[in-house]
Order: sequence, then structure tokens, then C-alpha cells
Amino acid sequence: MPRRSRKPARPTACPCGTGLPYAECCGPFHTGAAKAPTAEALMRSRYSAFAVGDESYLLRTWHPGTRPERLGLGDDRRWTGLEILEVTGGSPLHTTGTVRFRADYADAEGPGSQAERSAFERIGPDWYYTDARHFTP
Repeated sequence: MPRRSRKPARPTACPCGTGLPYAECCGPFHTGAAKAPTAEALMRSRYSAFAVGDESYLLRTWHPGTRPERLGLGDDRRWTGLEILEVTGGSPLHTTGTVRFRADYADAEGPGSQAERSAFERIGPDWYYTDARHFTP
């Protein structure tokens, strides 16, 4: 009997909500074929990494100064939608940026959402997630 992977199959539509196919949106960031050019693009790609269970990408894009050793993603939460509420800085011309967003999910307790203001820092050409503050939308 073949072994089942814990990772869900790669989606056709990108989970980040741009409307683009996954292979043309966050997929190239996850495989390393491209790098997120802005803090918002990194935020969207990290949300998609949670949605597809790509822990290695999440760790690779976490700032070395705040990165945990591992995340231990579980199969108990399914991410169902992302809404970007505000972006400050984070362009290719900036070295820092913030993205305020709401991420919807479903788990054993039912539907829910998580609202955060995430901070990002660019080191050379690479954007990294540094930390987040939760808030009530």
C-alpha cells in the first residue's frame, strides 16, 4: 500500500486569493524558483505555505533572529481565505514593511479567523517575516 503524504495536494488556484493559478503565483516562491519581491508577496506566499503545509518554506522565510527551530504544522486546521487589510512600506524600495490581514480557517471547532499585523524585513534581495501582533478586526 502506498504511503500517504501529510501534505495536501498542490492546489490549482493559489490559496492566497489573487485569482492566479498556484503555479504562477506562490508556487515558484515555495519551490525556490523565484523570490517574493515585496513584503505583501511574501505574506501571501507564507499564507499559501500554511494552506499547503509547506513548513520548510515558512522556516526559510522567517527572519534568522526570530525563527523557531520548527513549527510542527498539524492537519487540524484548513485555511480558507485571506484578506489583506493594509500594507505599509514593503516595496522593492523599502527595507521594512508591515501587512495587516485576516486569515479565515476551519477546524474541529468550526470556522474562525486570525487577524494579524505582520512585520517584514528585507536583507539584500530577500524579504523575511520577523514577527506579528494579533488584533481584533
